[in-house]
Amino acid sequence: MLTVTTANVNGLRAAAKKGFVEWLAGTSADAVCLQEVRAEEDQLPDEVRSPEGWFTAFAPAAAKGRAGVALYLRREPDAVRVGFGSAEFDGSGRYVEADLPGVVVASLYLPSGQEGTERQDEKYRFMGEFLPYLKELRVRAAAEGREVVVCGDWNIAHREADLKNWKLNQKKAGFLPEERAWLTRVLEGTDGGYVDVLRALHPDLEGPYSWWSYRGRAFDNDSGWRIDYHMATPGLAAKAAKAYVERAATHEERWSDHAPVTAVYDL
Repeated sequence: MLTVTTANVNGLRAAAKKGFVEWLAGTSADAVCLQEVRAEEDQLPDEVRSPEGWFTAFAPAAAKGRAGVALYLRREPDAVRVGFGSAEFDGSGRYVEADLPGVVVASLYLPSGQEGTERQDEKYRFMGEFLPYLKELRVRAAAEGREVVVCGDWNIAHREADLKNWKLNQKKAGFLPEERAWLTRVLEGTDGGYVDVLRALHPDLEGPYSWWSYRGRAFDNDSGWRIDYHMATPGLAAKAAKAYVERAATHEERWSDHAPVTAVYDL
């Protein structure tokens, strides 16, 4: 069995003080993909930077205090790669991948964007470069006898079932037609060729949401978005035994505005 979890920590130092360390100590995951770390390695306490029993790989952003992704792995990988060959984005702390026996595990933090601004243009540029890389990664991994799972905060709700108030968000970044169409391309066999693992297992389920605004009572009302995904190659997705959101029992027990999303693969 291979258990993989993805979690946007909304600042790893803050999350560590709210319960992330305890969660990590209790998880059965073999690989944990983190996003929005927002810290350099030397800024993290020892129990977060190099916890016992884990190999860690960090990819911070050149811009201090922003973005940042990381991998926590139960075994040392055969290789670790930061970025995907992009002159603009490889230093932005948005992508890291590792080769494990039979599988490439990656952590992605796709830009959030903001409609009508340069931030949205940046998001579209990232998407434009990343889709060809996803295809290249799938082909390269297959040639090496590996499947692929790209986990992370994709910052796009793909379908109406993926956010509570979809009618009110049709002109908002994260649910724009262009973004949703791009995610469809990631999933199409003739294009990206990946599978949304949780949705494949639960095709008719509303949500389950993985992000809730800290404003109002969004969490208590389960008024959220499903934007954290496991995107796997078909061979790996077919071996997914279960996938679920680790939703906190109460608002007070959350250590991020996102919840961890976990999938178990029966290899």
